[in-house]
Amino acid sequence: MDLTYIKARDELLNDDGGTCRQFFSANGYVLETAYYDLLHKRADDAYKTFLSIINTDIRAHWGAFISSLCIDRVKGYPSYLELRNFFEIDLQLFVTYGLGSYVETVCSYADWLRTINPEVYKFIGRVFLKNGYDDIGLSFLDAGKDYMYNDPELHFLFAEYYMKQKDFKNAENSVDACLSILPEYFPAARLKQILNTDCEI
Repeated sequence: MDLTYIKARDELLNDDGGTCRQFFSANGYVLETAYYDLLHKRADDAYKTFLSIINTDIRAHWGAFISSLCIDRVKGYPSYLELRNFFEIDLQLFVTYGLGSYVETVCSYADWLRTINPEVYKFIGRVFLKNGYDDIGLSFLDAGKDYMYNDPELHFLFAEYYMKQKDFKNAENSVDACLSILPEYFPAARLKQILNTDCEI
């Protein structure tokens, strides 16, 4: 990997504009070219490009699927691991690029995607929380509790939400629920210390 690729990749990941598509296309980076098109509202072109490398790039199958999902013309379905590895990353990219229509459409399929990987609600909730859409994020976390109550990370995300609201009692309850499932979960143990020493509950 050379510095020119790294610079082009960072432009793509951070919506910095520039000429990264030209670089990707000229140098045979087909996956990155497809992602550029997807993030610049050319999902049909992206879909075709992903398909052209579907037998040689492990992420291309996912790319073709998410491209079809973004324009509400679903083709195929993803695997459990594709959702776990790529879904949250791409949803965050859509938020970064201000692609509200993509975000809305993708999230409208949450109930279906949950049947493949029940963590989907958690992934969506975390993206919304990270970007300041706390109430929307909370609604997805609440939906996730019905399917993944024993997921310690889900309870920790609730605790982070409540900390932002300065609702320290509910934050403590969520941390305790997290630690009751996984006592060694370090972020929750650290937050528990903060709650015990710095917060008035």
